[in-house]
Amino acid sequence: MAKARNIGIDVKAPVKECTDDKCPFHGELSIRGNLVSGKVVSTRAQKTAIIEKQFQHYLPKFERFERRHSRIVAYNPECIAAKEGDVVTIAECRPLSKTKAFVVVEVSK
Repeated sequence: MAKARNIGIDVKAPVKECTDDKCPFHGELSIRGNLVSGKVVSTRAQKTAIIEKQFQHYLPKFERFERRHSRIVAYNPECIAAKEGDVVTIAECRPLSKTKAFVVVEVSK
């Protein structure tokens, strides 16, 4: 059983093991840049999770906030396997495909 490597951020390593090259814990993928947390909205595509991040935007004219959201496509390694409804932490990495530049590193639930 190979030990999960240290990825440089304070998250718990997954219990499961995988042989995925694009996994930050068991492969060669390095993490850099932003850390974002959000809710998994969809996992229909293979090894992919769509995360929705909620935030508030201030409108000076009305002196109020409005709710907005953004959707981020992230790589979902086999050892983490986040499901719809989970609250996850994703980290920025190199571009893995046309739309994926983030990877799921922790499931908070």
